[in-house]
Amino acid sequence: MRVSVCVGNYAKTAYEIPGVGVKVFCMEELCCCMKENAFLLDLSLLNDELLRWIEQECGLRELAKALHFLVHKQGSLSGFVTTVLRYVGFYGEEIICETEQVLKQGAGLSGIEKRKSQIDYLVKKKKYKPALTEYDELLKQWQEQETQSGVQPPAREFLAKIWHNKGVACTGLMLYDAAAECFQRACELDEKEEYRGAYLAAMRMLLPEKEYVDFAAEHGELYRHTLELEKRLEQYTGEWEVQPDYLRLYNRRELRNSGDHLRYHEESRRVIQALKDSYRREV
Repeated sequence: MRVSVCVGNYAKTAYEIPGVGVKVFCMEELCCCMKENAFLLDLSLLNDELLRWIEQECGLRELAKALHFLVHKQGSLSGFVTTVLRYVGFYGEEIICETEQVLKQGAGLSGIEKRKSQIDYLVKKKKYKPALTEYDELLKQWQEQETQSGVQPPAREFLAKIWHNKGVACTGLMLYDAAAECFQRACELDEKEEYRGAYLAAMRMLLPEKEYVDFAAEHGELYRHTLELEKRLEQYTGEWEVQPDYLRLYNRRELRNSGDHLRYHEESRRVIQALKDSYRREV
């Protein structure tokens, strides 16, 4: 993103925002990153290194002085961020208030809940492989908290959400057996319709046609879900058949049937490479 510097200097040395991992070179970039990643921020943002960067690199001694009180007098994260946003003036008051609300909501979360929100963000960005590693660490942390005297993790419903979202990440990597296991664990903890439907969908993708029919027949409680799932699959199939990727594959099949083998193999290599590149970006 390219922005015009309006407040302070353009830094020679970047500042890397804790918990986000993004490097910024000016106050406008800092504001943009804080606003876009508000739910990822925590109190580690309130540190002397950032104050020195604002004062020395950006030349904003007045702002650094105002923030010093918040850093050393146990100021709130929302107060710190909104002070910066209002001073720089990169966003209007409406957006600043929305950001403040996100920060206040996050302040009420436990450490494990905050971490889950960060991992869910990885899934949203289709970073499935690192998300799976982080979910495993989060589940390990849950078990450790559960065994510690006087330390209570969030409710079982929250644990079900972790298992469900881990299943979503597995689905993104087409690991349907692992996804089905995750969704099943979620169902055992919380009998949400969403979790049942996800479990059934994973089994639909995992099992051959006959085995899936037998599975559905053995689980009569899922009958309604099977009907809804087939409707959705039919809808998704229709939507897929008008997508550019499908049309390229269809044209490739037409080339093969026409006997133009040279063009067929060239097109095959191009499509396969494009799919590989897309997969690598996602993981």
